[in-house]
Amino acid sequence: MSDAGPAWDLYRAFLAVLEAGSLSGAARALGLAQPTVGRHIEALEAALGGAVLFTRSPGGLRPTEVALSLEPHAQAMAAAAGALVRTASGDADAVRGAVRLTASDIVGAEVLPPILTAFRERHGEVAIELVLSNRQEDLLRRDADIAVRMARPTQNALFARRVGSIHLGFYAHRRYLEKHGEPLTLDDLAGHAVIGYDRLAPPQEALKAVGFEVSRDLFALRTDSDLAQIAALRAGFGICACQPAIARRDPGLVLILTGAFGFDLEAWVVMHEDLKASRRMRLMFDHLVEGLKAYVAAR
Repeated sequence: MSDAGPAWDLYRAFLAVLEAGSLSGAARALGLAQPTVGRHIEALEAALGGAVLFTRSPGGLRPTEVALSLEPHAQAMAAAAGALVRTASGDADAVRGAVRLTASDIVGAEVLPPILTAFRERHGEVAIELVLSNRQEDLLRRDADIAVRMARPTQNALFARRVGSIHLGFYAHRRYLEKHGEPLTLDDLAGHAVIGYDRLAPPQEALKAVGFEVSRDLFALRTDSDLAQIAALRAGFGICACQPAIARRDPGLVLILTGAFGFDLEAWVVMHEDLKASRRMRLMFDHLVEGLKAYVAAR
């Protein structure tokens, strides 16, 4: 193996096959011919001393233990490559290029769109890349440039601004309440269809703030997608925690258990310290802080 190691193109093909589960799917994602992707995988295996990265199965290509051990390192390379492209896409003082944001599903889909639209109207030459994930993207590794987070950041070398607290309360649709009645105490929830998480529990701070013991056994609908939870709430499936500003968009949603349930999540806008010198990054950062402060104030 050369000192330089395998080229990035080989790892890029490797990640595409990991995600797609097949050479054909990876080829479509990369815009390459399938034989080219196959040659890249073979070249990477050869560069790694003959390691086998994938085995064939009825469901497609299955990653080996070696491949799974390489995945986080290849993902780090992909994040660095993306950061290089974004950095090179605009001068530090220019208001053009790309900005990569990350936010939770619910914030990215329900809160940020009007804020980002206003930014686009002011700065039309900035391309916005929005990553929706409830996972905390690593800003130090440059998985994203700026993050909107519902918890105080813990990593060093980050530039952060607290924009306030976002409140959550229990809501149900009028249709559900007409059929099943309204719970008057938290103990009454045991007889109702409650919507909540599946495998990914909220942060411990959030669970402590709820004021009563929560486990997934409480939920009649379990999903780790906040958007699916809100969709089920709007459909009248049952009772779900929701932000008042989002609930107000549907006149059928009713706040219940007032005084018995409710908690606040801190909202932060965060970016890497090194990005403060980039004008487009700082403009986006300041715009998000301003927009989210207005959103929180209107609760």
